[in-house]
Order: sequence, then structure tokens, then C-alpha cells
Amino acid sequence: MAANSSSTGSKSSSSSGGKQSAPSAEQVVATFQRMRQEQRNMASKAAELEMDINEHSLVIETLKDVDPSRKCFRLVGGVLVERTVKEVLPALENNKEQISKIIETINTQMQAKGRELTEYRERYNIRLVGEGEGDGQGQSAAPSSNSEGGGSKSGAGVLVS
Repeated sequence: MAANSSSTGSKSSSSSGGKQSAPSAEQVVATFQRMRQEQRNMASKAAELEMDINEHSLVIETLKDVDPSRKCFRLVGGVLVERTVKEVLPALENNKEQISKIIETINTQMQAKGRELTEYRERYNIRLVGEGEGDGQGQSAAPSSNSEGGGSKSGAGVLVS
């Protein structure tokens, strides 16, 4: 009985090692979908920040034509604060610059995520629903000529909707 326990332990360790090198189709699809969702979230956040920059630009252009000593109200952390245009204008310009830097960072991250997605698609031969049949045949031929030990698994491919 002790022999069975030790052989079961070795089987579970060898099977977990196998799962790490060759994830199931469901795991591949789930990881791919998660990565795509992360990229979509980044794009959404970048678009939201672009709208904030447009709003900042509009307010800055409006306040440039106003007397610097005029009263101005600014929303800070959910609290409406009374300031002068002279105090608010530099803060708005600074915020706009900071938002621009954040957008650049997000765009860089989105490009990196796109490259990661492309590599993942190629590694597991993932085809999206709606891709042309000619593209799918060309992709399935390339991995089968690859001489990595799992050529047959990558040749099967995964179809993602």
C-alpha cells in the first residue's frame, strides 16, 4: 500500500509537470481571453484619459481669456473649492501634462500586450472566429514543420470566438 502511495505521488508530480508544459485547450483559451480583456481595458482607460485631456484643453483655453483675479471654482476630491483663475490655470496645465504621460505609458503597455498576444497566438496556433480559411491553413502548416517535440499538439490549434 505504501508503494501505491509513492507511485501515486510520482504520478501526480509528473502529471503536474506535464500540465505546465502543455496546458489544455480550455486553459489556453481562458488565458488568451484574459489577455485580450486586459488589452481592451487598457484601450478603454486610454480613451477615457484622452477625453479628460480634451476637457482640460477646453477649460484651459476658456480660462486664458479670463481676468486672472476672477473667482473660479474647482472640484478637488469631490469638494468644490473657490480659487482664482491665476491659481487654477497652472494646476490644470500640470494635470494635463501628467495625464498625457499616463496615456503614453498605457499605450506602451498596450503595444507590449499586443506583442504578447501575438506570440501567444502563434505559440498555440489560436485562430479567431471570422478569420479567413486561407489564413488558418497557412498557420496550421507552419507549426507542423516546426521541430519542437509537441508539433502534433500545436498543429491542432484552438478556435476562439
